[in-house]
Amino acid sequence: MKKIILTILFVAAVAIAGYCDNPPPPFNPGDPSPIPVDGGISFLLASGAVYGIKKVRDLRKQKESGQEKAD
Repeated sequence: MKKIILTILFVAAVAIAGYCDNPPPPFNPGDPSPIPVDGGISFLLASGAVYGIKKVRDLRKQKESGQEKAD
C-alpha cells in the first residue's frame, strides 16, 4: 500500500513539474539543429562497448568451466 501511494505521488510530482516548465522558444530555420546528436551517440557507443566486453567475459568463463568439466 505504501509503495502504491509513493508511486502515485512521484508520478504526480513529475507531471506537475512538466507543466511548470516554460515552453521552449520557437524554432528558427536558420539556427543549427536543436538536437544534441553527439551526446546520444557517445552514450550508445559506450554502452555497446561495455555490453560487448561483458559478453566476451561470459563466453570465456563458460568455455573455461566447460573444459574443466570435460577433464
